[in-house]
Amino acid sequence: MTDASPLTPEQQQQLQEAKERAAGFLGAAKVASFNGWTFGFFAVISILTGLTSFPVLAVGVGLAVVARNELVGRRRILDFQPSAFELLWKNQVALMVIIVAYCVWAMYRTSTGPPDPSLEEMAEALGDDVVGLVQSLTMAVYAIVIGATVVFQGLNARYYHVRMARLGEYVESTPPWVLDLQRSVQ
Repeated sequence: MTDASPLTPEQQQQLQEAKERAAGFLGAAKVASFNGWTFGFFAVISILTGLTSFPVLAVGVGLAVVARNELVGRRRILDFQPSAFELLWKNQVALMVIIVAYCVWAMYRTSTGPPDPSLEEMAEALGDDVVGLVQSLTMAVYAIVIGATVVFQGLNARYYHVRMARLGEYVESTPPWVLDLQRSVQ
């Protein structure tokens, strides 16, 4: 009994070359999967804790949409659809907007809203200077989160955007039978 391949040596070579070229963007499917499940987890937490706070609930719903888009993008990558990376990089920008908007709202509320009851107790026990310090630290934390979000989500958006052209070129230059075979085993 022989283990003859149903593929010709030329077809085997085409398949191997396609596999090597696809490695440059298929790793992004793992990133999108991780992001999707992670954002989904935080969406559930935000929605459950946001039932009494509209801004937190809105963030939760926004995170749920972002999580869904990451998982849809992952599926599109595995189906070799060039639209995958456009969805994913725009999704990262949307996530950035959600996080920055929440932080700006929280900073505004910290600086103009009624004092937190725990801060009033702290002021009675330790003095007003401590309350000012806590508010300053709160503002600083939100400012750091904004900066980190812009950098991190911006880099994620770039990561996806760079791979957009690679996938388009891959689909154009890969024989259709190879694409069909790769889709069937994903």
